This record gives sequence, C-alpha cells and structure tokens, in this order.
Amino acid sequence: MGFSPEAPGPNESGLAVAPGKSHGRLALALGVIAIGLSLVLGFLYLSSVRRLERQVAQLSQESEAFRGLIERAQDQSRVLAQQASQAATSAQAAAQQRDLAKQSQENSEAQTQLARQQAAAEQQRADQATHQAEEYRQQREAELAQLQEALSQIAETRRTAMGLVMTLDSKSVRFDFDKADVKPEYRDVLNRIAGILMTLNGYTIAVYGYTDDIGTQTYNLQLSQRRAEAVRDFLVQAGISPTIMSTKGFGKSDPRVSGNSEQARAANRRVEIGIVDSRLLINGQLPAPK
Repeated sequence: MGFSPEAPGPNESGLAVAPGKSHGRLALALGVIAIGLSLVLGFLYLSSVRRLERQVAQLSQESEAFRGLIERAQDQSRVLAQQASQAATSAQAAAQQRDLAKQSQENSEAQTQLARQQAAAEQQRADQATHQAEEYRQQREAELAQLQEALSQIAETRRTAMGLVMTLDSKSVRFDFDKADVKPEYRDVLNRIAGILMTLNGYTIAVYGYTDDIGTQTYNLQLSQRRAEAVRDFLVQAGISPTIMSTKGFGKSDPRVSGNSEQARAANRRVEIGIVDSRLLINGQLPAPK
C-alpha cells in the first residue's frame, strides 16, 4: 500500500492548516525561545560578570587595604624592632653603668678605708712626733736653764724665744773708745765662757758687736764688726769650733743704755753672745738678738 501525506487538520479556528506552515511556525517559536533564552542567559551572564567584576574590584580594594595594613604592620614592626634594639642597648649601657657605679663605689669604699688607715697612721706618727718634740723641748729647756745659770755667774744672761743672749758690757768685758781688741784683763772671763760653751751640743753661737753713739753709722758698723770678730777669734782659740760660730756688727743701733754720758757710752760699747738651738735656725741664718 502506498504512503500518503497526512491530510491537513483543522487549526484552532477549525480551519484546516497545511503541514508546511505548521513546521515553520514551530521553528519560529523555537527560534524566538532560543533567542529569549540567549538573551536571558546573556543577561544573566553579564550580571554575573558585573557581579564578579564588582567582587574582584572589592577584593582588589580589600587586597590593597590589606597590603597597606601589612606595610604599616611591617613599618611598625621595624620601628618596634629598632625601639627594642635601642632599649636593649640602653639596658646594656645601664647595666654597664650600674656595674661601673658598683665598682666605683667599691673602689671608693676601699679608698676611703685606705685613707682612714693612712690618716690613723699619720695621726699616730704626728702624736709620736709631738711627744718626741715635747720631750726634746723639755730636755732643751732644762739644758738652757742650766746654761743660763752657769753663764749668769759670769755676765748678764737672759732668755729669748730662740735661746740665750749673754751681754759682755763694761761690767764684764770693757771695750775702750774706738778700740776692738780684747784687753788682757778680760781674757779670763772669755776663757770661762768658752769652757761652758764647749759643752754645748746642737747649738749655734752668734757674736754681735755694738758701739756707742759717737761717729758715723758706717764707721761704727765696721768697728762693731771688728769687736764681734775679736771675741769670736778668742773663743775659737780657746777651743770652740768655728763652724758653729758667726759674727755680725750692728754699729750704734739698739743702745743698751740711753744718754750720752761716759757710763752710758761705755755700757753700749759691748758684745753679745747669742746661743740658739740649731733646729730653730731661720733659713739657715741666726736671728738678730732681741
């Protein structure tokens, strides 16, 4: 039996539709649907793409923010690391200073203790020196007292701050006017004096010459010097060492007796013998008699 195409059926209006037209309309509908789906899918795709772009942009911003935070954190970390390093250096320096201060304190305490010990030793030596000086002074005082007593039996002898001064004036050794020689009748007096002075130990002897008020000061200085040297020479010949003796002339200064009578002038023509402890010399020189 042969195939025969379907007869066209009726459409919704009851009219018969041809098969070719029905297939065209279906294809058109399907195309429209496809296009619609494409548009919807395209719209959805574009929406998704925009949303993804926004998300990417937001993520990029967040990433930039995070990168900024990380950089700030790194900067802060470097600052903190520097501060920590500086703090460690400061702590080390403080520890060194503390150790130095402790060592300095220990050294200071040791030096203080040593200074105290040295001061105590110096004080002990000073006390010993003071005690020895006092013993020496008492010994010298006793010696000078005995010496003054012995010399006072020969001529007037007085105490001074430095020792003794013995005055040889007209009552003991008389010098003639304008003369410097020791007259024979006074040699026994000088011998007695020399005998006493030879017993001295640690003393220095100075012989001072004086004149009366007649004549110039220049001439009288020379005359008084000759009188002092004459007495010195006699004492040296009697046995006193010349190394402990010195002479000085004072001319007509410091008169013993005021006035211009013969008795006053005879008293002022004199020689004085100063006896001084060698330890009391001033710059190696004997002081002037007082």
